[in-house]
Amino acid sequence: MLTIFYDGNCPLCSMEMKELRRYDQHNNIQLEDIHQSGFEQKFPDIDKIKATNILHGKLNGVTLFGLDVTCHAWRLVGKKPWIAVLRFPIIKPCADWAYLLFAKHRMRISSLLMGNKSCENGQCSIKTTDSAQEKNNDRR
Repeated sequence: MLTIFYDGNCPLCSMEMKELRRYDQHNNIQLEDIHQSGFEQKFPDIDKIKATNILHGKLNGVTLFGLDVTCHAWRLVGKKPWIAVLRFPIIKPCADWAYLLFAKHRMRISSLLMGNKSCENGQCSIKTTDSAQEKNNDRR
């Protein structure tokens, strides 16, 4: 099980989480918005400030960051296999640098690409406890 701690105030981040949710047929991924009420109490080992700056994840108790989280997530849902290239030793440092630059400016990038800098009411909504039926309806 991969738990992803994402920024629910970021439209691009939330859009990717919605896409992952849609493809997660075997419920291998748990999504946790770092802005949910009670986050610090529920996940005391995840620093919310650091998780705001770089995507955090936990895979079998091991904390992952940035593109490592993204690569594991897409592998688990069986989509976007090309992302694995970003973890090749010669590409990884440049990809990680580019990811950190993206993460730092994700709100501006969201504004440019999606026309909105933040989500309605401060948070993008993603159902984290979808039933199998709801997922099947989303795929249609």
